[in-house]
Amino acid sequence: MPTLAAAVPGPPWTTLFLDVNSFARHSPWLHPVMTGYAAYGVVLFAALLLAGWWTARRSGTTTAMVAALWAPIGTLLAVAVNQPVVAGVDETRPYTALPHILVLATRSADPSFPSDHATMAGAVTAGLFLVSRRLGTLTAIAALLMAFARVYIGAHYPQDVVAGLALGALVTGIGYFLARRPLTAVVRRLEQTALRSLVIGGVHGDAHRAPVTPG
Repeated sequence: MPTLAAAVPGPPWTTLFLDVNSFARHSPWLHPVMTGYAAYGVVLFAALLLAGWWTARRSGTTTAMVAALWAPIGTLLAVAVNQPVVAGVDETRPYTALPHILVLATRSADPSFPSDHATMAGAVTAGLFLVSRRLGTLTAIAALLMAFARVYIGAHYPQDVVAGLALGALVTGIGYFLARRPLTAVVRRLEQTALRSLVIGGVHGDAHRAPVTPG
């Protein structure tokens, strides 16, 4: 039986999309997992950002905390930068251009390229790599799964998610090097205030606390 990709010739990215869509047709047991993650996986990335802050706080290093604070800021910036790109490219969604595909996504009139979800995932990944390589690697796995899920449900072409991952990582990476100095000053200032427990903790935090005088 010929695949949908063979029946509908097109550019390599479209062929790859159709291959993934064919896989989706033959894996109905994955539908609830993929649709749920594609729609609500952003909650996991929010939790990972929180884990980044906690990791940086426990490390007691200013550099890690600066990266942890920048990660959510860089993510919001990356998604904002993506909006004029999406509007400018104005790519039609796969389910509009290819009427016979399996669609598991909630249909949207928004353009397709680059993917907002993938941009967010790429930005969080880059930001958390600056905090901890281990946490960054875990986030990268979650980001790749998000990218695949968005294609699997028929919401995006592969190039949409690849571009989104790259854009998110690029904006966060460049932004960090531009914002590192002022954020470092902010963190060092906070370390000297009553809010120091938000940016430093554990053994390192104890060392920053004033000694208790016996009464």
